[in-house]
Amino acid sequence: MKTFYVVQGFTAGPRGRLSPVPAIEVPSAEAALRRAEKIASINGGAIAFSRAGDPGTDDFDDPVVLARFGQVPEEVG
Repeated sequence: MKTFYVVQGFTAGPRGRLSPVPAIEVPSAEAALRRAEKIASINGGAIAFSRAGDPGTDDFDDPVVLARFGQVPEEVG
């Protein structure tokens, strides 16, 4: 079992619709929080989350939201 830390940014498009930007894997929860805050200040929104699982078997737990910054779609986290 390995824990992955991921940051997903969002940018506002036409009519205020939020669109995801490419997700970034980072080495720790602290790095995820710092990166998400920075991305949100540039793009408008970001979410930092972790997900534990086994990539070899593709068996993963549900994501755990670490923080949300700025505008993030309601259905995310």
